[in-house]
Amino acid sequence: MNKGAKRTLRKLIIAVPLMFAFGFALVPLYDVFCEVTGLNGKVFQSEHSDNLLTDEGRSIALQFISTNNENMPWTFKPSKQVMKIETGKYHTATFYVKNTTNKRMVAQAVPSVAPSNAAAHLKKLECFCFEQQELMPGEEANLPVRLLVSNDLPSNIKNIILSYTIFDITEYDDEVLALNETSVE
Repeated sequence: MNKGAKRTLRKLIIAVPLMFAFGFALVPLYDVFCEVTGLNGKVFQSEHSDNLLTDEGRSIALQFISTNNENMPWTFKPSKQVMKIETGKYHTATFYVKNTTNKRMVAQAVPSVAPSNAAAHLKKLECFCFEQQELMPGEEANLPVRLLVSNDLPSNIKNIILSYTIFDITEYDDEVLALNETSVE
């Protein structure tokens, strides 16, 4: 083996484990990035959320937005577009969903919070986004979100937007898909 090949082999022996380690480091780095910026709906629930309750709250508006991913045929909308809430108190909102197809489907909602600096002050105690939602053909449901906005919310924030995008995550059996494709032809 010549010197050039040995040098390349040494570099590869070092580079491959480094790339592998970097791949594992991306997940915690992404979580830190989302926590700092509030992007991609990374909202964290406090273990001490009961300590956040006080009688000294202020009134803010909480706006709900729902979006379907392009491949999601369900009806998905908030029961109320805007709620007036008090910081430091628990509030419950609901989202209406309906499976408009003739097949069983499973969905996952992904939240996002704006402005991004409000995300650290929004504590979701219960949310349909924590779990996958399975609906049978034509089935409908009201999905709850129980939340609390901390009194530590900066005073310049008067409105918070809580947005959800719903995705189809149904795992279809390859045999069923093949049968459907042949019946279409």
